[in-house]
Amino acid sequence: MLAIFHDLVEKTMEVFMDDFSVFRKSFENCLSCLDKMLQRYEDTNLCLNWEKSHFMVKEGIVLGHKISKNGIKVDKAKVDVIAKLPHPTTVKGVRSFLGYVGFYRRFIQDFSKISRPMTHLLEKNTPFIFFEDCLKAFQMLKKKLTEAPILIAPNWDLPFELMCDASDFAIGAVLGQHHEKHFRPIHYASKTMTDVESNYTTMEKEMLAVVYSFKKFRSYLIMNKSIVHMDHFALKYLFAKKDVKARLLRWVLLLQEFDFKVLDTKGAENLAADHLS
Repeated sequence: MLAIFHDLVEKTMEVFMDDFSVFRKSFENCLSCLDKMLQRYEDTNLCLNWEKSHFMVKEGIVLGHKISKNGIKVDKAKVDVIAKLPHPTTVKGVRSFLGYVGFYRRFIQDFSKISRPMTHLLEKNTPFIFFEDCLKAFQMLKKKLTEAPILIAPNWDLPFELMCDASDFAIGAVLGQHHEKHFRPIHYASKTMTDVESNYTTMEKEMLAVVYSFKKFRSYLIMNKSIVHMDHFALKYLFAKKDVKARLLRWVLLLQEFDFKVLDTKGAENLAADHLS
């Protein structure tokens, strides 16, 4: 598919395996691009599934997400199914539930932190006892999913903004941009720390969150300007430390790939508090 439509991809259409979408800002332009795409289908003897085809719509379900001019939302039909699930009673059930919810983890702030009690049940030699904290995590994940925000598509002409957070056992981040004076999220991300990472100093954990964020959102941030909301002191610690560890040196080298400036969290305190705990 990519070979057939290589000159149209990312300009007038997007392709994923055998699914594709044609898009433009006006009806007339969209109709013209659709005509080119259908002609290409005819020239290459490809067949369309008529029952799965939708023409000239303002919003639609694409790969399990609802896409519109306002942004990206979860598919309500899928979320309704997840919301009705009873709490798991087996390890397999926990793994299955986290898999369902994890599909939409980019919409859920601090996913790893919230799900920690449940992921602990998946660890080797851990007895399966669905404690109260597991039930709270289960209910919170379903609540977060039903209240999931609308994520915007990136505007490549605007700088990206990155906010990071580290707790004792998890790190989280949100990538977004300012639209009409309001911060709008593009993607939430989080991960549970390894046993080694959980023993880092507080300063190192803060830097770990920043490094993880740049790795996670590399495709957005590389070759683009970005703003990182964090404590200036943590970054100074990383670059000024004389007896630097090999790990910290790798972090410095990684961050030097990116074009970013740091906005002190003291000056952005309220903004960060809205999106990261």
